[in-house]
Amino acid sequence: MNQTRIKTPKRKLRGWVKFGLIPFLLVVLLVGGYGVHLYIKAGSTMNEAYEDDGRDKSDLRDDYVDPKFDNVTVLLMGIDENDKRSERGEPTRTDALILASLNKDDKSVKLLSIPRDSYVYIPEVGYEDKINHAHAFGGTRSTIDTVENLLDIPVDYYVKVNFNAFVDVVDAIGGIDVEVPYEFKESNSKDKRDSIHLMPGEQTLDGEEALALARTRKQDTDVMRGQRQLEIVDAMVSKVASVSSVLKYDDVIEAVGKNMSTNMTFTEMKSFFSYATHGSKIDIEKLSLEGYDYQPEGIYYWQLDHEELQNTINTLKTHLELIEASEEEVIEDETDEQEYYQENEMNQDEVYENNY
Repeated sequence: MNQTRIKTPKRKLRGWVKFGLIPFLLVVLLVGGYGVHLYIKAGSTMNEAYEDDGRDKSDLRDDYVDPKFDNVTVLLMGIDENDKRSERGEPTRTDALILASLNKDDKSVKLLSIPRDSYVYIPEVGYEDKINHAHAFGGTRSTIDTVENLLDIPVDYYVKVNFNAFVDVVDAIGGIDVEVPYEFKESNSKDKRDSIHLMPGEQTLDGEEALALARTRKQDTDVMRGQRQLEIVDAMVSKVASVSSVLKYDDVIEAVGKNMSTNMTFTEMKSFFSYATHGSKIDIEKLSLEGYDYQPEGIYYWQLDHEELQNTINTLKTHLELIEASEEEVIEDETDEQEYYQENEMNQDEVYENNY
């Protein structure tokens, strides 16, 4: 019996959705007075999801930070783990990697999607490889160290979820409304090949279908895949925050808690409440890492554009107030000057001699 599902888009569409973050799903549940029962359950669930990562703070921080008073970062990791792979003891990789920077004063958020095939230095092993391999080499800590080494930005908190969490949350809220860019077939969360078949168009997807859309990259680039993942998270949090999902919060808490790990305590997570209640809209900017295809010895990598990488780093550091806006301009000027000398194969002394 053929169990492949073919999804055709519906005509009636919902309006655009406001973007949000996976780690703040539980915080959103606090909005609207959902009751003592859910509050206690959320606290208990978060306590079970909490794990001590052995760090009091990031090595790139001079002092301990508190999200209630400081600008902080949260690294979101979606790992390619399911029950079948766990039973085989297979190492897991990050299928999605997003760094969120949060500014406490203007309640703004910047989200950086890091392509999984980015060719970067991995401190755990001492050589360059795909960034998603960092988790397979050394788990959460290796991934954090790799991101910090790449961006020179502290990773204060992390939230890690697996395939099951993603599928269960989407199903718990009754599906999400998203745009499917093209027809494709993809494996489901249990690795059954081509079991999900989606048609192009805006439509409501269940958990397995949404996961397939988040994972596929057969007809576009790794960067576009990251952008789709951001849009999917957007739709998820928008649906969780909607009135229609109030009676489903119980299931959402269970779905997230049993498949998630984080170094955030429930008290720290509640500190983000102000972002969810600040005005009618959250100021969120989506960022990506530009680059180009790189295939040494037939292995595909995403080679980052170093100039654009530095610009992105400056943007995040300014947002976190790690540097002033004026410092960002100086860094950009220095980067341009260095590239000029490299392109023309001359040093500053040679430039001086040519001009005088």
